[in-house]
Amino acid sequence: MISTRCPLEEKLVLFWHGLFATSATKLNQGRAPRNQIDTFRQYALGSFNTMLVELSKDPAMIIWLDNQDNHKGSINENFGRELLELFSMGIGNYSEEDIKSCARAFTGWTVANAPYMAMKAAKNSIWPYNSNGWHFQYREEDHDDGVKTFLGQTGRFNGEDIIDIIVGQEATARFVCTRLFLFFAEDNVDEEGEQIIKEMMRTYFSSGYEIRAVLRTLFHSDYFKSEKVRYAKVKGPVELLVSAVHVAGTYRPPAQGIEELVDQTLYMGQGLYEPPSVEGWHEGIEWIDSGTLMERVNFVSKQLGNVQNPGIRAFIDQLAAQNNGVFSPEELVDRCLGLLGPLRVSDKTRVALVRVAAQHGDLNLAGHQPGDEAEQQVGNMLRLVASTREYQFA
Repeated sequence: MISTRCPLEEKLVLFWHGLFATSATKLNQGRAPRNQIDTFRQYALGSFNTMLVELSKDPAMIIWLDNQDNHKGSINENFGRELLELFSMGIGNYSEEDIKSCARAFTGWTVANAPYMAMKAAKNSIWPYNSNGWHFQYREEDHDDGVKTFLGQTGRFNGEDIIDIIVGQEATARFVCTRLFLFFAEDNVDEEGEQIIKEMMRTYFSSGYEIRAVLRTLFHSDYFKSEKVRYAKVKGPVELLVSAVHVAGTYRPPAQGIEELVDQTLYMGQGLYEPPSVEGWHEGIEWIDSGTLMERVNFVSKQLGNVQNPGIRAFIDQLAAQNNGVFSPEELVDRCLGLLGPLRVSDKTRVALVRVAAQHGDLNLAGHQPGDEAEQQVGNMLRLVASTREYQFA
């Protein structure tokens, strides 16, 4: 996310990771969740049908939701239930019998690894395959090929058939479009937002379930460009962290210490590869509490207030080359707000920022030296802006 040239694609990968929440804590190695992220990256903007099929074949998801224990004649409903409840349709749009039929359809969808592939040859040894070699395998002899009734349709359904039925449901269109709306537009859906979601749903069906087309409908709408949507979302911890690192210019390219950023997202409440449950993270205003707010403000203030960071040095040099390097308190505040957005703050917030800046008089960067008092004046103002309420919103 820090180094990509395709930020929208990576933001969508984060979206899918939150929607199809899989935790590495249940897996005993890192390649499986990493491969899942690569799958999200590959199919992020494509057909939702394709995404669900690939997700259902993903070893990390199979192990995470126990589908390797879903057998003909002895079904495990875990994956089937979450596919309907959390991944596609939402509660209230299916029955318990639909869950059973869904589970039956996904019998035989499992992983191939040492216990299955090499047990006889290796005498039960985990080598040479072990869990690092997990990959999807369809075992026909373990698949329930009997007649099933699912969401009012009857047939000898396999997993792909079930997904074909799921993606054609209005409930699925509403579920997917609403989740995309909440992730990109605002944290609550009002009457105007409901109309945009309906437009997105129409695009979902007319495009053949293409996420790219659905997002185009949202992004091109007057609603998405309006003042109403500005600062209507609390930034998620990862979004907050990545944007601050971008401005500060730290960790370009990825370097020693990058693992500290991973730890930091966890402290803020969004540990990557570590969602709290299959339900994912609770977003919006729930990102903020007394503990996580302190972590958010402290991290961003440290990044933006360090005048030795490359991005902040470039900003200071840019200021020094303009107006002979001299800026009034009001101008300094406006320049710092522009760097961090451009960020619009309330009149009350701006007055407070200007009042603090005025305590040090005009900024004069003529002949400035790295880390001197004039440069610290800029760093301190950026640090203060990062602590405002408005900075926590997108």
